[in-house]
Amino acid sequence: MITKEDVEHIGWLARIEINEQETVEYMEKLNSVLEYFGQLDEVPTEDVAPTYHVAEIYNVFREDVVEECLPQETVLANTEHKQDGAFRVPKIG
Repeated sequence: MITKEDVEHIGWLARIEINEQETVEYMEKLNSVLEYFGQLDEVPTEDVAPTYHVAEIYNVFREDVVEECLPQETVLANTEHKQDGAFRVPKIG
């Protein structure tokens, strides 16, 4: 059970100022959350396989394979902003 002192201590750790009314509100909300977790602890889960993700997750990245680069002329073909075989970009600074 979360007490008013616990909420005040959390506020002190977070370096936020919590007034008396907020302390009571946060105490009630945090106790409500803990009560809900208590209800979840009562759910029979002995026959449920552990789930690490609720959705099927897989790596979408391709293998990092070295391939032949495009020719420089092809890369620069669609830009007007080129100079000495490279893209010309605005100066920074």
